[in-house]
Amino acid sequence: MARGFILAVDVEATCDDQGRIPRGEMEIIEIGAVLLDAKLDQVGEFQTFIRPFKNPVLTPFCIELTSISQDEINNAPTVHEAFRALGAWLQTFQPFSWCSWGDYDQKQFKQDSVRTGAPWPFPGPHFNAKQLYADKTLGRKLGLAEAIEDQGLEWVGTHHRGIDDARNVARILQRVLSKNG
Repeated sequence: MARGFILAVDVEATCDDQGRIPRGEMEIIEIGAVLLDAKLDQVGEFQTFIRPFKNPVLTPFCIELTSISQDEINNAPTVHEAFRALGAWLQTFQPFSWCSWGDYDQKQFKQDSVRTGAPWPFPGPHFNAKQLYADKTLGRKLGLAEAIEDQGLEWVGTHHRGIDDARNVARILQRVLSKNG
């Protein structure tokens, strides 16, 4: 993990509980990111919806799970525009490392970048916050909601919303890294 800024990132993607959207065809529909400085103080947030190109109509399951509406997606930037905006925002915060709760978010970013040719927005290295939490606490991996509860914190926002999940990952990092360095 690089010294400097830490970016907690969470994405939401197109999904379906009937198997109509295979894992390899999922597309990011929301990016949420919370930036912490070296003192672990929150210094910024980034949030955007993304208009998917392969599956532009959200499934009822996806809408219910994420609480993201079809109107929000219809009026959203493309993946190219969103990745460029995130990359531009990050240019002023160097050096930094970025993390997600598990490896899913990093894999989804890579998949969308490769599939669409969208510019990779992260100049810094990635680390798995879920693994870091396990290493510094119980020794086993917990889901994000379980880790929040384990830390005696209340969930902030709506679960399965990118920006809210990123805020909760940042809160866990603040707690665990300030205790354990």
